[in-house]
Amino acid sequence: MTAPRWLDESEARLWRAYLVLVRDLRRAFDRQLERDAGLSGADYAVLVPLSEAADGVLRMRELGRSVDWDRSRLSHQVRRMEKRGLVAREDCAEDARGSMVRLTDAGRAAIEAAAPEHVETVRRYFIDQLSEDERAVLTDVFERLNQRLDSDGAV
Repeated sequence: MTAPRWLDESEARLWRAYLVLVRDLRRAFDRQLERDAGLSGADYAVLVPLSEAADGVLRMRELGRSVDWDRSRLSHQVRRMEKRGLVAREDCAEDARGSMVRLTDAGRAAIEAAAPEHVETVRRYFIDQLSEDERAVLTDVFERLNQRLDSDGAV
C-alpha cells in the first residue's frame, strides 16, 4: 500500500480557499434571491431549466437530472412550489407512470423578475473579479476537472 499523498501548504491553502468560495458564493446568491425575489436557491434551481425548456415543461425525471437532485428532494421542492403557484404538476401523456412539471405564468414572472439581479450578483462576486485571461484559464481548468470527474464515473 502506498503512502497518502498529503497536500502541501500551498495545495491545502488552494483547496480551503476553493471550499470557502463555493460556500460563500452559494450563500450570497441565496440571500440575494430571497431578498430581491422572495425565492430560495432551490426555487431558482428548478425555475431555470423549466424556463429554458420548450413550452416551459419537463418530465420530472429530466428536471431531476438537470438540478442533480434525488427523486424525493425534487418531489418535495416541486410540491412546495406548487402551493405557491410557481409550477404545476401534470400527468405524462406518453407514460402513465411519469409526471410533468410545468412552469406557470407566476413562475415565469418570478424568474424573469429574479434573473436580472441574480446575474448582476454573479457578475459582482465572480465574473467582474476576474480578468478576461483569468476567465479563460478558469474555464479551461473547470472543464478539464469536469471531464476527469465524468471519465472516472465520479458523478
